[in-house]
Amino acid sequence: MTFSKMHGIGNDYIYINCFQETVTDPEKLSIFMSNVRFGVGSDGLVLILPSEVADFRMRIFNADGSEAMMCGNATRCVGKYVYEHGMTDKTEVSLETNSGIKYLTLYVNEATNKVDAVKVDMGKAILKPAEIPVADDGDRFIAKPVVVDGVSYDMTCVSMGNPHAVVFLPEIDSLDLEKMGPSFEHHPLFPNRVNTEFIRVIDDHTLQMRVWERGSGETFACGTGACAAAVASVLNGYCKREQEILIHLRGGDLRIIYHNDESVTMIGPATFIFEGKMEYPV
Repeated sequence: MTFSKMHGIGNDYIYINCFQETVTDPEKLSIFMSNVRFGVGSDGLVLILPSEVADFRMRIFNADGSEAMMCGNATRCVGKYVYEHGMTDKTEVSLETNSGIKYLTLYVNEATNKVDAVKVDMGKAILKPAEIPVADDGDRFIAKPVVVDGVSYDMTCVSMGNPHAVVFLPEIDSLDLEKMGPSFEHHPLFPNRVNTEFIRVIDDHTLQMRVWERGSGETFACGTGACAAAVASVLNGYCKREQEILIHLRGGDLRIIYHNDESVTMIGPATFIFEGKMEYPV
């Protein structure tokens, strides 16, 4: 089986072109290939598929084999992949995901004909707890105290097609996410588990972020998480709508805009690492 490994600011996935390859058990394959010792090593697996409603379709599987609804970094990498592999010559691409159709704008370097960056219309932020989902019957879940491992955190919950809990803290570098992360992910407040963003506000248009992703652990970046963090920063009064918010993640930077109509735009790079062949696990 031929595959490509790509990353969006350190959020690395294995990409398989299902126009050419057949994957019968993606859950098993994701676990196998994501293993750094016996496979390739990654945050998970992305399948690039035909779509009846968009230019392309993607399915995402975490390193533990669970299927994800959406991944912002992966959408950018899919845009780069389909353009550079000659699957489209368009720079405006629609992509079907489990969270609806996303619209990509590809920024192509004229000198190299390579995609340097991708802008993604991420759709509208979902704030109603029942739709995130959060086990709360309120209208919104903004800066509400939640006790995790005996410590109270003011938490803001947002869905960008997958559930996010955003926590603002004065300092995040010293956090032991390997210890803390699972307690957030499996907190009874979240029936489908949750991704958690730990945020330090630098100024009114700059944030620092670390993220614990359900099914993958701490990752270098999370595109939907960065979007959720930007939305939460506006809802908590730290940043403003219609203003570009620069988010520093462990793997690099993303630029996010939270618009007045509740929609979110993300701009960031996509990087090809290598292409290889691997035996399909029996």
